[in-house]
Amino acid sequence: MKVLITGAGGQIGRELVRQRPARAQVLALNRAELDIGDANAVRDLVADFAPTVIVNAAGYTAVDIAEHEPDAAMHANAIGPRLLALAARDMSQCRLIHISSDYVFDGSTGRARQPSDPPNPLNVYGRSKLAGEQAAIEVLGGRTAVLRTSWVYGSHGRTFLHTMLRLMRAEGVVRVVVDQIGTPTSTPALAAVLWEFTKRPDLSGVHHWSDAGVASWYDFAVAIAEEAAALGVLPAGVAVTPVSTEEQSTRATRPAFAVLDTRATAQAIGLTPRHWRFRLREVLGSMSGG
Repeated sequence: MKVLITGAGGQIGRELVRQRPARAQVLALNRAELDIGDANAVRDLVADFAPTVIVNAAGYTAVDIAEHEPDAAMHANAIGPRLLALAARDMSQCRLIHISSDYVFDGSTGRARQPSDPPNPLNVYGRSKLAGEQAAIEVLGGRTAVLRTSWVYGSHGRTFLHTMLRLMRAEGVVRVVVDQIGTPTSTPALAAVLWEFTKRPDLSGVHHWSDAGVASWYDFAVAIAEEAAALGVLPAGVAVTPVSTEEQSTRATRPAFAVLDTRATAQAIGLTPRHWRFRLREVLGSMSGG
């Protein structure tokens, strides 16, 4: 199996590379090495390497900044996936596994969203991610698998986890939104699922994956403070103060309830998601050397 990983410098891409199976021939490229929004570069690279699977971990993820940079968001999140799909279409049996987001939904219902539920993104980032999954499926059809996920974090990258650790160390107190609900998902768990997808050409269309359980951003921050203190990464006694979305205004509107229904995916690949707090402890342990 020949696997092309795009966005290899990002948090998901780095974890995919770390977990690469010995049997796979992997070409992992970061944005400086391959801009997936460059049609000529994508076409030439895919033709030269001739992958059997492309895992697209590249993307524009600055949700608030995207409100003022819609073209940049669409370049990476919509145009890029379309170009990858076009390049894959010209290769015999090449598949595309594309990572998307819970932000394609508006969060207006208090239930976990299924892959078949109609999307309705609230912000530029969500609209760009929806456009990317639609473009990939339109071009490549049954050779495309879209995997939506939520609240991704890991030991690398600029994520909520790293922001919280930095602020907690520097200030000893943080204010975090309590009325937005979702599921934190660790990159080690997500990468393992993506590698399972590379083995399964029968999996196509839209799928959902996250760690188990639900949380608010406030719950997630409290858990970070507690677990990090237990590991000696932070001092004990960090104060986490809950605030409303209105009090913590942001440029982009975010879904209030962004939980994904992962049952069909779990059954299809034979993996059961672990609870997000277990995964958080796992990631913090790797960061502390434990």
